[in-house]
Amino acid sequence: MRLPLPDFRLESYFSRWEFAAEHHLTASDAQTLTLAELLALATDEDRAAFTDLPLSYVPTWGTDRLRAAIAATYDTCDPADVLTFAGAEEAIFWLMQLLVGPGEHAVVTVPNYQAMETLPIASGVQVSGVLLDEADGWRLDLDRVRAALRPSTRLVAVNFPNNPTGAVPDPSTWQGLAELCAERGIRLVADEVFRGLELDPARRLTQAADMSPTAVSVNVLSKSYGLPGLRVGWVATRDRDVLRSLERHKQYTSICNAGPSEFLGAIAVERGAAIHARNRGIVADNLATFGAFFAVHKDLFEWTPPDGGCVAFPRYLGPEGAGAFCRNLVETAGVLLLPGDIFGSDLAPVPADRFRIGVGRRDPGPALAAIDRFLGRGHPAG
Repeated sequence: MRLPLPDFRLESYFSRWEFAAEHHLTASDAQTLTLAELLALATDEDRAAFTDLPLSYVPTWGTDRLRAAIAATYDTCDPADVLTFAGAEEAIFWLMQLLVGPGEHAVVTVPNYQAMETLPIASGVQVSGVLLDEADGWRLDLDRVRAALRPSTRLVAVNFPNNPTGAVPDPSTWQGLAELCAERGIRLVADEVFRGLELDPARRLTQAADMSPTAVSVNVLSKSYGLPGLRVGWVATRDRDVLRSLERHKQYTSICNAGPSEFLGAIAVERGAAIHARNRGIVADNLATFGAFFAVHKDLFEWTPPDGGCVAFPRYLGPEGAGAFCRNLVETAGVLLLPGDIFGSDLAPVPADRFRIGVGRRDPGPALAAIDRFLGRGHPAG
């Protein structure tokens, strides 16, 4: 199978700058836990078992312990309703090809994680985009979703809390989307990788896999858990035919995850409440810091904090535009932000006057100070 895939804009930009820039201020993951911090949450038995762990293959489905821990985070799922992957991207790679085929139709919310639209388009699927309402806090409009549906629509794919905006729909809208998909016999696929970082518990949505027997939830340890180095993601759904198909196709890509990653991942999911509480505290502290920074520079930036997750999508008001600002900033001051054009879509117009900023990592002060210096030394917006 050869898909005519375009460049993955976000990953290409990161390939150039993620490890070269002095300040990574656009990270979409929460503050990374060290191995020592994670093992400190474990039992003595776990710590001993980790050092004696055989470096062998693990089951393609995932270890029993990890799948049981993941299933316990859902209201209706059993361990048999869970399949692990090498990160969320591997899961998305297969889902967006297997659940909808050439000549069929899918609806994808915009802005999004590029793979959600690029993969089905490359597979010959007819894809429509539903733009979140920028003027209303990036609100999901059910009427727009309804208008986009066709007799050939097989799935609706969404990402909430949204990347890059941090938007979260209200519970009634979320429930309405699930009911709309159920009424039309359409599968709901939800990228939920930022779930758990909502500062207001009322904004935390019911997981898609708990809302419908056919809905699919995608999650990962990279974002809200702050453990991207483990490369552990998963799909949860009560539709086991879907899981069996995914498992057969996973045999052609990763085959299985690394044993140490799944062992440590099980510890993380079992201690998820503590890890999420830690990371929400970091986000809360940072939102105050970012709010103060943007208040000082309100002539240059329009700032709205995220509803959930650890990224936001401010508007840049300077004359040269957000793209030039972000590129000049990283080249001159070593501060990495993601310009809005990275999130451009073939399906709907994403505003290019915005940029993604990360609010989940500790001590953004030095990066913000570097932006201050950049803005004050003859830069066109200074």
